Amino acid sequence: MILEVADMNTFYGTSHILFDVFLQVAAGELVCLLGRNGAGKTTTMRSIMGLTPPRTGRVKFHGEEMRGRPPYKVAQKGIGYVPDNRLIFPDLTVRQNLEIAVKKSQHFKGELWTVDKIHDIFPKLKVLDKSLGGYLSGGEQQMLTIGRTLMGNPELILLDEPVEGLAPLVVKDFAERLLKLKQVSVTILFSEQNVRFSLSIADRAYVIDRGRIKYHGSIAELSANEEVKQKYLMI
Repeated sequence: MILEVADMNTFYGTSHILFDVFLQVAAGELVCLLGRNGAGKTTTMRSIMGLTPPRTGRVKFHGEEMRGRPPYKVAQKGIGYVPDNRLIFPDLTVRQNLEIAVKKSQHFKGELWTVDKIHDIFPKLKVLDKSLGGYLSGGEQQMLTIGRTLMGNPELILLDEPVEGLAPLVVKDFAERLLKLKQVSVTILFSEQNVRFSLSIADRAYVIDRGRIKYHGSIAELSANEEVKQKYLMI
């Protein structure tokens, strides 16, 4: 496992938000963290990245403890973070947004990401190469945000609510793009409310509710578990 989270407790002030959260991600996996709005998905992602530092627990990447390190140090180790609010540079072109993010992580041993490689995954970005980020649609901005993160050559990407608010056709295309990333051995942990989308691409799933992991298992096992889906995912 390249990521191991155990007994992670996170607070906002005096409010206890995450309770003994645990999860694991192996190299090359697409793992989803499913839950309703407010279940603790984004806080889990931010806690792993160090943006909302957990008070207790373990966050190990390649066996090295990340808890207590500032986010930039976590990023330097090889974890990329794609927030749900995208945060692209609106006054830079698509190419400039990509090129400004170039860096090499400490553990990355594969072929470095280039703008051309990003275009192979997201052909739409090649068409939009000279367009300003602020003029892109929501789906295009999401592609750009993922592409920008890849330019940092991370070993693991934390992808927070990637298809939230996107049209069904765009969601279908995103599923194909993420599967293409998996084919080139990109490891992804993503949080999502869209269960159908998640079950169509993930290898394994964790289900979180009220800050606690309530279920974990293979996609086939979750697909067959009607009790979990109805109780925690409103299916």
